[in-house]
Amino acid sequence: MDSGLLSPVWAGGGEALSDRAWLAAMLEVEVALVQAQAALGVAPEHAARVIADVAAGLDPDVADIAVRARDAGNPVVALVKDLTAAVAAVDPAAAEHVHRGGTSQDVMDSAAMLLAARALRRVDDHLGAARTALARLAEEHRGTVLAGRTLTQHAVPTTFGLKAAGWLASLLDAAERVRRTRDALPAQLGGAAGTLAAYQEYAGEPGHGVRLLREFATRLGLREPDAPWHARRTPLVDLAWATTCVTGALGKIALDVQLMSRTEVGEVAEPAAAGRGGSSAMPQKRNPVLATLLVAGARSVQAQAGVLGQAVLAEDERAPGAWHAEWQALREALRTTEGAARTAVTLLAGLEVHPERMRANLGLTGGAIVAERLNVVLAPRLGKAGAKELLGRIAREAAGGGRSFEELLREAPEVDPAEVPDLLDPAHYVGAADDLVDRVLARHRELG
Repeated sequence: MDSGLLSPVWAGGGEALSDRAWLAAMLEVEVALVQAQAALGVAPEHAARVIADVAAGLDPDVADIAVRARDAGNPVVALVKDLTAAVAAVDPAAAEHVHRGGTSQDVMDSAAMLLAARALRRVDDHLGAARTALARLAEEHRGTVLAGRTLTQHAVPTTFGLKAAGWLASLLDAAERVRRTRDALPAQLGGAAGTLAAYQEYAGEPGHGVRLLREFATRLGLREPDAPWHARRTPLVDLAWATTCVTGALGKIALDVQLMSRTEVGEVAEPAAAGRGGSSAMPQKRNPVLATLLVAGARSVQAQAGVLGQAVLAEDERAPGAWHAEWQALREALRTTEGAARTAVTLLAGLEVHPERMRANLGLTGGAIVAERLNVVLAPRLGKAGAKELLGRIAREAAGGGRSFEELLREAPEVDPAEVPDLLDPAHYVGAADDLVDRVLARHRELG
């Protein structure tokens, strides 16, 4: 039920967000609540210790709680009932302090933020390894020239180093967003309708609710919010955007790898491994399966992010349905993002680069790939319109077959044949590629 069979991008790594992990996080929240109350003198220290000990040893029946969750619309009610019974079996007085003043959404939201923060830390770690691999590619291939392509066609020369640096820059953007989002994830504590009334009533003193919120958030390692956010779902939108940015950046890299690894292009290849990329029907195939998983992940996270984005339409002080729809979407978005980041490390650390195919593909148009440069050089002689007309005519004639762009250019009376080799050398028209690589690498080192 929970193995990733239909989502192989995270298969084998989803346990940290499994049903059992969610229940464990909810128990952490329950313990943090009573410990915060004990720290403020509202619950006995002994009760907090008993509840913590029982919660640590509790082994909930996940399937049973899942079915019982239908009665309340969430799993917290069933879990609290089981925890209370387990504590009562040890110390009936301590059981009175389980979930005291709490509401299901406080537990569910805080548990979700705990799991999200941990998942984003793992994502950040994987992105760090992927960025290291890309920095190496950018440095090693800063002088490897290949055809830049726009709208699927050859445009002007670029370098594979700059292409890798562009990929790296997108992961730097994603990593920065992941860190900002992770550090801003808030605890949730509001009571029945966000007023902290029951918490404060149990304490019998003004100002207790806010003090409890502060202590509770600190114990969970989450941000203290300015107010409960039961119906203010900005944190979910932030998570949706962070996961979309990560998987989108990885998906862009994957699309490029897919296109560059086509049989007729052959500029890169995924790292080889036994069984990877095989076909059930065609033994010769070496499919770009890692890139395919990344593209699939990016497309699926966009759908999950759409569900999370709808959460902001929350009625009253607790939404009947919008809140409930978040849980599975959030889990799948986090799982897929983490799995995609992990997959990207494998892809980029072992990516095979074929400079000889890049050089061969540069020559497919017989020099036309540097037509922009020729237009700049010839414009002072012929005017911009005249230069463009000449080069357009030569390109059309060369495309018709028979004679190459270079041959026709050499015969043009406006061009000195002696300057043609230099003008048509793609390596002489990569602009500021080297400087741009340096700028991205410097940013990579600064982010750490």
